[in-house]
Amino acid sequence: MSDAQVWSEVRRLSGGQPLTVSLSGGNPAIQDFGPLIARGRAEGYRFACETQGSIARPWFGELDMLVLSPKPPSSGERVDWKAFAACRDAGRQAGQVVMKIVVFDRTDFDWARAAHDRHPDLPLYLQPGNPEVDPEIPVDLAAMAARMEWLTDTAMAARWFAPRILPQLHVLIWGNRRGV
Repeated sequence: MSDAQVWSEVRRLSGGQPLTVSLSGGNPAIQDFGPLIARGRAEGYRFACETQGSIARPWFGELDMLVLSPKPPSSGERVDWKAFAACRDAGRQAGQVVMKIVVFDRTDFDWARAAHDRHPDLPLYLQPGNPEVDPEIPVDLAAMAARMEWLTDTAMAARWFAPRILPQLHVLIWGNRRGV
């Protein structure tokens, strides 16, 4: 979609009432959202972006919130911490820059502590991971609550009080459906 098409859809969905537009999904930093952000700002909209922190963009500084969400070991990916720092630096002028890590297991938890030690200046959010991604299988809310309890208990037992621990709200609301 062109910027004009995207903007037309944002205006339609918001009823023309300025709100916060969240740029996420895949790696939104692949796109040049600078012109879209400028257009939206001119109409009173706010912008947030969630990205893994692998591609720094100049428009990060135009955001109201930049969420850097590096992939933990359970993802099978490796973080380029130099690229992550470049993303953090590109967002210095943003309203707020935070780090969010999805935790699936103890290895991810320990890795999240080390990631926070690298960037203690960034407020940290932890979320228990949802291991089930099949859109045909309903989310097991009891299992989700148990993962939330495990993550909270693990942080408390470690006497690590820096992170804010929150559920993945999109999973609670839409389950495993894609494209919503």
